[in-house]
Amino acid sequence: MHINYLRVFLVCIFSVAFANAQTTDIARVEYMHIPFAKSKNSLSRYRALLQIPVPLDKERNHILVLGLEYRFIDITIKDSVPFDPLQVNSVERMELALGYVFKIAGNWRLGIRTAARISSTLNQSAHGDDYIYNAAVYAINNVSNPKDGKPYRLIFGLNYSTTPGRNYPLPLIDYSKRFRPNWDFTLGVPKTSVRHYLNESHKDAFQAFATLDNFFGNLQRPITIDGKTAENISMTIVLGGLGYEHFFTKKLRFFAYAAHSVSNDFRLRNNDRDDIYTINDDNSFYFRGGMKFKF
Repeated sequence: MHINYLRVFLVCIFSVAFANAQTTDIARVEYMHIPFAKSKNSLSRYRALLQIPVPLDKERNHILVLGLEYRFIDITIKDSVPFDPLQVNSVERMELALGYVFKIAGNWRLGIRTAARISSTLNQSAHGDDYIYNAAVYAINNVSNPKDGKPYRLIFGLNYSTTPGRNYPLPLIDYSKRFRPNWDFTLGVPKTSVRHYLNESHKDAFQAFATLDNFFGNLQRPITIDGKTAENISMTIVLGGLGYEHFFTKKLRFFAYAAHSVSNDFRLRNNDRDDIYTINDDNSFYFRGGMKFKF
């Protein structure tokens, strides 16, 4: 893995931000691994993020959110492929974000977020299509003490990025609710889940979930296969699985997930989103774990 000391330092000190506009994590560190089925290939992701909320008034009706996120994707390709695997042995993503959340009425808040991101194989200095820009707007309704004793949170909005070939905004949807003392659920994009707490103290919980995971990286050295040129490498995977969480405090938790994909597409593409070469598309196991601290 080609991580220089400056990047490691940035990860350890800052490791930030809204990974997507509906996250409520203040800090997170995690590791993900996919051993592709019927293949010697594998993919691992190291991720760190931190959100820094900065209240602008005593009532916290106006809050700035500063962020920086780092992801390193370690790609191992041992199957026979019509290109040099060393050209795509890693993808790095670094993102700097600025958000603003303000109260509009009752329990409702409105959020606006902008971000600049590098997402690339980084075989050399970043330039051109290595840079991606993102903007999102979303509404939040957080009710922590309702009369029926069943707290809930609703987040919805739109997220737009300059990722090549994606000329439309994507929806942000997240609805979470405690419907019984030891049960809650989340309906949304990219994750839907049901959680059951194993004890009255809510220290341990199991969950069943369905989720979407992906990554995108610009190829600084485009790859030509059968006369067609690949300009980026990406993966989209749809998963279903089980997870375990241990709550050290109400905000700080350890999590571990095991899942299996129902759809998997790991490929090289051009900037019009045309597939140039599929690296892996068999459904595979998926493992992810780490620590996070939430609002």
